[in-house]
Amino acid sequence: MMPIESHLSIMLELQADINSRVNPEWIGANYNWYRAIQVKGLEAIEMHDWKWWKQRPAADINQLRMELVDIWHFTLSTFLQDKYGNTALASKEMLAEFNLQQKSVTFDNKHFELAQMPVLDKLDLLVGLAAAKRVNLALFDSLLTDCEMSWTDLFKQYIGKNVLNFFRQDHGYKEGTYVDTWDYRKDNENLIELLEQIDLESSNIRDELYESLEAKYALAAMFEGVIV
Repeated sequence: MMPIESHLSIMLELQADINSRVNPEWIGANYNWYRAIQVKGLEAIEMHDWKWWKQRPAADINQLRMELVDIWHFTLSTFLQDKYGNTALASKEMLAEFNLQQKSVTFDNKHFELAQMPVLDKLDLLVGLAAAKRVNLALFDSLLTDCEMSWTDLFKQYIGKNVLNFFRQDHGYKEGTYVDTWDYRKDNENLIELLEQIDLESSNIRDELYESLEAKYALAAMFEGVIV
């Protein structure tokens, strides 16, 4: 079994759920997920030291990883959209592509050998493919490797971000009433702490993490006056 296989169905189901939470008619809305990938790819490039005309600090690897997690949300959505929200069919198609074990990408009649490409060139390629309404899982896998992330690392961070997105929606994020700083830290910092305490193989991982966030948020409200 591939490292991703045991977790892929879970991530697809969670992605379909959050898409439905934002808009129950998301499949018919036919959102431009590729444009979202483009924007996140460009944000990832901005996190890298690419501007030769000015001095910048070294690449922020942690921020790059966060951008990849966001890109993965939209990548999952492209496959789900193509299969009209059917998670089983989307999983089957994604696993078939992974099983090809591609080492190169062909785009605009050019062949790109992934092992020979630096991160910035890979991000350029990701953005270009997204502009042409395409994604490539081998390219994404290669970017994970460059950022020293395993598929288990991605799963952990994806679960966390997905649950946090649900939590935000349920606590007034869309209405602008959500308080994102509690227990004297940003909500994503609280999330990281809770992720270390969660069993990734639990069949009820989403609910367990959500309940942990809820408990921590409510406790902060008691002592800090956070409106919940």
